[in-house]
Amino acid sequence: MKLCRWYGLILLLLIGNFTWGQSTPVKRVVIHAGRLLDVKSGRLLVQQQIVIEDGKITAVRRYDLTPNAEPFIDLSNATVLPGLIDAHTHITFNPKFGYSQLADSVSREALFGAHNAKVTLEAGFTTIRNVGARGYSDVALRDAVNAGDVPGPRMLVSGPALSITGGHCDNNLLPFEYHRTSDGVADGVEAVQHKVREIIKYGADLIKVCATGGVLSHGDNPQASQYTLEEMKAIVADAHRLGRKVAAHAHGAEGIRWASMAGVDSIEHGSYIDDPEIAEMKKNGTYLVPTLYLMDWFFENAEKIGTPAELIAKGKEVMPAARKNVARAFAAGVKVGFGTDAAVYPHGLNAHEFVVMVKLGLTPLQAIQSATVNDADLLGWSDKIGTIEPGKWADIIAVDGDPLADVTTLERVKFVMKGGEVVKNQYAK
Repeated sequence: MKLCRWYGLILLLLIGNFTWGQSTPVKRVVIHAGRLLDVKSGRLLVQQQIVIEDGKITAVRRYDLTPNAEPFIDLSNATVLPGLIDAHTHITFNPKFGYSQLADSVSREALFGAHNAKVTLEAGFTTIRNVGARGYSDVALRDAVNAGDVPGPRMLVSGPALSITGGHCDNNLLPFEYHRTSDGVADGVEAVQHKVREIIKYGADLIKVCATGGVLSHGDNPQASQYTLEEMKAIVADAHRLGRKVAAHAHGAEGIRWASMAGVDSIEHGSYIDDPEIAEMKKNGTYLVPTLYLMDWFFENAEKIGTPAELIAKGKEVMPAARKNVARAFAAGVKVGFGTDAAVYPHGLNAHEFVVMVKLGLTPLQAIQSATVNDADLLGWSDKIGTIEPGKWADIIAVDGDPLADVTTLERVKFVMKGGEVVKNQYAK
C-alpha cells in the first residue's frame, strides 16, 4: 500500500514538472512591406518581410511574391517606418493659455491625457517624452498605459518642471493672498537638489528644468536666465547620478549656454541660440529640440481661444526669431531631436513639425531621423526603438507614398503597431 502511494506521488511530481516546463506559445506576426525606409542609411528597401514574436522584431528580410501559407499583414502598397518619437509633449494639457487654465484640476488634466494619448498614438507617435505636468498626472497616465488600462504611446515623463519662484513654470496667475506656487518651485543649490530627489521619488523618468523665462506665461522674460549656473550644475549632477536625463526649457542665449555647460541632455526651444551657444552645444553633445510648427497654429488661433494680449505679444516677438536662429543651428550641425510642444496646439498634429524643419534646412531624411534614431538616442532607448531591426520593439507605422520625397505624408499615417499589436490599420480589407 505504501509502495502504491510512493508511485502515485512520483507520478504527480512528474506530471507537475512536465506541466511547469511547458512554455507559453509565442505570438508571431508577419508584415509584408512593399517599401521599408532604413532610417539610418536613407535607403528605401523593397519587398521586405518583418517577423515579430512576442512584441519584438526577430527578423527583417526580403520576401518573394510566391504564395505562402503563413498569414501576414499586407502593407505591400505602403511605405513602412519605425514608430515616431516626440521628445517634447505636454500630454495632460490642451491649448488653453492664461487665466482659463485655473479652471482645470489635476484630475481633469489626467483625463485630458488619456484622450490625448490615444490620439497621439493613432497619429503614429509610438513613444513620447512628456516634459512637464501638474500633480504627477503624467506619471499616473504612464502607469495606466503600461498596465493596459488606456491606449497610448510609450511614455517617459518628468512630473512637474523645476522653476525659480515667479519664473516660467511657476504659477503666476493668482494674487499674493493665495500663496500659490507650482509643484516644482525650488531656489538655491540645496533646494534644487532636494526637489530633483523628490520628483524622482514620485516616479519621474527624467528631470525638466526651466532655465529661462517663457512665452505662454505671465510676468517673465523669455530671454532672461532663471537658474544660476551653480544651481543648474547641481540639478544635472543629482539627476545624472540617479540615472535620469535632464531637459532644459531655454529661449534666451545665456540660459541656453549655461544649461549646456551644466551638462543637460537637451535644450528645448532654443529660440535665441547664437554662435557661442551653438559652439557650446556641439562641444558638449547637447541636443536641440526645437518646437517650430506651433507658431503657425498659435498665430491663427490664439485670439479665438482667448489668449491674453501679453502672451500673444511675446509670441509675435519670440516665435519668428526662433525660426531664424534654429535654422542657423541646423546649418551648423547641432544634434537635433524631434519635439513639438503639443498642447500649444491640439495633440495628434505632431507630424506637422516635419515640414517646418525641412523649410528651415533639414533634408526630409534628417527630419525623419530626428524623430527616430536621434530621439531614441536622446531618450536612452537606442536598443529598444528608433529603427526596424531585430531585437527592437515592434513599433511600426506605414504611410502612402515616399516620405523622403514628400515629408507631409507623415501627417497621414494609415497603419500603427505598438509592441506587435495593431492599433490602426486603414489598409485592412
